[in-house]
Amino acid sequence: MNTDKTYAEKVAADYAPKETSKVVALKKLDRKAKMGANIFGYTFGIIMTLLLGVGMCFSLKVIGSGELWQDILGYVVGGIGIIGVSINYFIYKKILAKGKQKYGNDIIALANEIVEA
Repeated sequence: MNTDKTYAEKVAADYAPKETSKVVALKKLDRKAKMGANIFGYTFGIIMTLLLGVGMCFSLKVIGSGELWQDILGYVVGGIGIIGVSINYFIYKKILAKGKQKYGNDIIALANEIVEA
């Protein structure tokens, strides 16, 4: 077993020009169709979770001096966070559906080409 030859072939394969296969193109299109929804879902979810946490901290008097206006602020901010976390999934599904609709025809055509080949 010639390890030098194996190593040389591996290095040469890393530097050789790669042909883009249809499967790779299909994966890229699938990622592109889902990327906007994923970015929105994570970002909106994190922000709403943080709002919920800040609202809880005000309501439980962890933050602030415990005055009435801070309690009310905590309830309002926490309520916004709860609503945001609750609707995040539904907004995500709508954005995902738009992405699938936008790239769906290309994905189906490419998938059919791969299946028929």
